[in-house]
Amino acid sequence: MASSSCSLMAAATITTSTSLRASKYKYPSARLITRASSSTSTSPLSAAAASAPSPLVSSILSKVVQTDRGVTLKTDEHKKVAELAQALKEFCVDEPVNCPLIFGEWDVVYCSNPTSPGGGFRSALGRIFFKTKEMIQAVEPPNIVKNKVAFSAFGLDGEVSLNGKLKALDEKWIQVVFEPPELKVGGLEFTYGGESEVKLEITYVDEKIRLGKGSRGSLFVFQRRQPSS
Repeated sequence: MASSSCSLMAAATITTSTSLRASKYKYPSARLITRASSSTSTSPLSAAAASAPSPLVSSILSKVVQTDRGVTLKTDEHKKVAELAQALKEFCVDEPVNCPLIFGEWDVVYCSNPTSPGGGFRSALGRIFFKTKEMIQAVEPPNIVKNKVAFSAFGLDGEVSLNGKLKALDEKWIQVVFEPPELKVGGLEFTYGGESEVKLEITYVDEKIRLGKGSRGSLFVFQRRQPSS
């Protein structure tokens, strides 16, 4: 069962209130919502999985890293990732939107739908011309989300960045409204398109990973970035 002590993608949102109930959470940060906590559903788990989430975290990371964010995985491998994510959901806290662990910089290491993070740059055609170097999401208190996709194309380095604001829909679901994307290629920099919006359910978060499920069912795995030495 989920612990009520503490526990947000990509591929993101939070309210703007700025105090967190210290009596319930161990980590200082902004309080995001004030709704009552909801219970977490249970499903059968193996004895090993039920003992602690750490083996599940290690297992899911081992299956998604170095897979071009899930692109190279086969159908049965995607299924195994989904099963591990469902098992980890049992350990998610009751109000993950309120947990300060959602803040920080995250690498997008997996998405069950390759085009969900990065849009056309990550489509089958886009991947031929654009080599993804980094896909990062930064979540900053109290309600800021910054997405960046760094790529190389035709010998030039570039990046697409989006800035958005979070809004909590309930204890687990968040919404992010992004400003028009900014594209940088070589010495050129310009804005294109319009605003965009995403909704995501936070299904698990800890010091290492964050799991999310989009409104259309896409599964995201985020890995916390380590501070530069």
